Amino acid sequence: MSKPLRIIFMGTPEFAAPSLQSLVEHHSNVVAVVTVPDKPAGRGQKQTKSPVKIYAEEQGIPVLQPEKLKNPEFLQELRALNADLQVVVAFRMLPEVVWSMPAKGTFNLHSSLLPQYRGAAPINWAVINGETETGVTTFFIEKDIDTGKIIFQEKESIHPDDDAGSLYERLMALGAQLVVKTVDAITEGNYPQEPQEEPENIKSAPKIFRETCEIDWNRPAQDIHNFVRGLSPYPAAWTTLNGLSCKIFKTKPVEFTSDGNPGDFSTDHKSYLYFRTSDGWLSIETLQLEGKKRMDIGDFLRGNRL
Repeated sequence: MSKPLRIIFMGTPEFAAPSLQSLVEHHSNVVAVVTVPDKPAGRGQKQTKSPVKIYAEEQGIPVLQPEKLKNPEFLQELRALNADLQVVVAFRMLPEVVWSMPAKGTFNLHSSLLPQYRGAAPINWAVINGETETGVTTFFIEKDIDTGKIIFQEKESIHPDDDAGSLYERLMALGAQLVVKTVDAITEGNYPQEPQEEPENIKSAPKIFRETCEIDWNRPAQDIHNFVRGLSPYPAAWTTLNGLSCKIFKTKPVEFTSDGNPGDFSTDHKSYLYFRTSDGWLSIETLQLEGKKRMDIGDFLRGNRL
């Protein structure tokens, strides 16, 4: 049995916490965690800890929270930990001075089957683009983002009724298993390092902004349906309704014989709200009007006159 590696774990959000938990429960030697500084949140602007920090503190693992990753004091602390390996899950981009520090390198967990969907929002874009399969990848970090040598991959189906939220949950669990598998393989010194190919039809996963999320009703119904799925529950696709911004969380293409231009809507004011697309109609199932709570369409129509 090989000697356990000294591991530094780097991550922040909910997606990263199960990977850290899996390493701890697997008795990996996690000597420190690096996460973002606490941030004010909510109405009271109370200082809030990241999910990774909360778990690390529960386990008595030292936590580092640098403002800047090139800060000399932080780099000195990092070197003093004498880590063999760094594991990165849903963290920020690392400078070379950080990722090149451990003798066995730094690997990242990415929620796509690289080289497809490099970038900040791979889960969202896979659903938006109507993919039926995605997965998780562990790879060694190199200079260019998401381009390093692949260690392992695991595939995951995308079901027709999936949205970004349901797929996120499954990839979060699958990724945690893959992180442990990767650490074990590196510990034993027996692991692949496959260079990434550059296919002609490569798809990217850029960061999503509010303007990215506006629905274009000139597109086909199925494309808009996938767009809504891929942005639900967060940050959510949106359109304008009654002059207000309206988030759309769930839709369904429907057969409806009526004329109209893309963006027009039809409703019976009781049970349905359909929007015209370039090739048909889309039923709005769940939505949230600006300043209101999220509602199913029946409840919404009972309280809002269109």
